[in-house]
Amino acid sequence: MGKKILSVATSSDQLGDIKTGLWLEELAAPYYIWKKKGYSVTVASIKGGQIPLDPMSLKDDYLTEPSKTFLDSEAAMKELKNSPSVKSVNMDEYDALYIPGGHGIMIDGPKDPHLRKTVETAAKQGKVISAVCHGPAGLVSAEVDGKPVVKGRKVTAFSNSEEKNVGKESEVPFLLEDKLKELGAKYEKGKDWSPHVVTDGKLVTGQNPQSSAPLAEAVAKVLE
Repeated sequence: MGKKILSVATSSDQLGDIKTGLWLEELAAPYYIWKKKGYSVTVASIKGGQIPLDPMSLKDDYLTEPSKTFLDSEAAMKELKNSPSVKSVNMDEYDALYIPGGHGIMIDGPKDPHLRKTVETAAKQGKVISAVCHGPAGLVSAEVDGKPVVKGRKVTAFSNSEEKNVGKESEVPFLLEDKLKELGAKYEKGKDWSPHVVTDGKLVTGQNPQSSAPLAEAVAKVLE
């Protein structure tokens, strides 16, 4: 029986005055890796409907092969345009939760009550929880037994130095590395812009867009 993965993306397309959204590679690379393994992937979003894409993730320098394949697929793009809201999906039906990044999730991820509930349900049920780049912003408000789900756990996420490198450190509501440390997570950083994945039990996190494919393989390893 193929595993079922729920991917929840941002619905926010603005970071201050900057156009943002989902970083396409972070959805596309895991999507195809998991599909190839026979898993089913549900592409949901915070509000449902059209998932905004970060325009930068569509530029030549950042447009990876999985991203191109996704853009060229009528079926995949239909999923992107007609995503169910996280409020309408039931985590009970899935084996794993995945939150891809892009700066959009920094805006709506931490404050959405339905994403919070989904993360908490996954944690209580012992499901695999995974996130990449800015995706761990979707974990910061979730708690189990009154404690942050990331407390005492080894994690990674988009680093302070990478945020400064892209010049968004004064635009984001908080620096994700700092926030995770504040919550008591054991934050681990690899080299900037190099693949870095951290697995702590059933919590799997990746540092940056380059970590998307390795993260998908790490999630599969935990699921199997």
